[in-house]
Amino acid sequence: MLSYCITTLISKMGIMSRSPYKIYETEYPYFMTSSFVEGLPLFGDRDVAQIMLDSLIFLQHQREVTLYVYVLMENHFHIIAQGNDLAEKMRHLKSYTARKIINTFEQKKRTRWLRQLKYAKLKYKAESDHQIWQESFHPKQIIGDSMMIQKVEYIHNNPVKRGYVDYPEDWRYSSARNYLGKEGIIPVTLFGR
Repeated sequence: MLSYCITTLISKMGIMSRSPYKIYETEYPYFMTSSFVEGLPLFGDRDVAQIMLDSLIFLQHQREVTLYVYVLMENHFHIIAQGNDLAEKMRHLKSYTARKIINTFEQKKRTRWLRQLKYAKLKYKAESDHQIWQESFHPKQIIGDSMMIQKVEYIHNNPVKRGYVDYPEDWRYSSARNYLGKEGIIPVTLFGR
């Protein structure tokens, strides 16, 4: 009871604890992950993957977000990005892509996905009939080159660890090719260059 009272008082005063999942300093890049509800493999659909890729390009060109690294896996994505109001921009990204995915599924009569996304929706989310993304995007501040290198390797090796490809650059939906000096599917800002 005491901890509930303290938490309530702190939130009313506008004091928030420093959660490891918040963006505090814009001068650092952040490693972020977001997953589809119920672990649904929506990125296996080329239209959904393209919606996300187009949105990442938009973030870079129109919202002044520096995108260093990305990978789209079947049911989640990882990125490393940096920019002002990054948390707000990520919320907009997820909201926009959710609407686009639902619209695409409705237009293309993908009723199985629509049923699953309706079933997965949290009850308190009254503003829509479906839910695409799990809540949050778990940002982790990148401090130092060694941490950045570790996260870049982790992201690029995700498809290899899953057994989908033998080499990171063989995964279509990743920035691994960009880092080898080859043309990637979307542009990124190369770390350390």
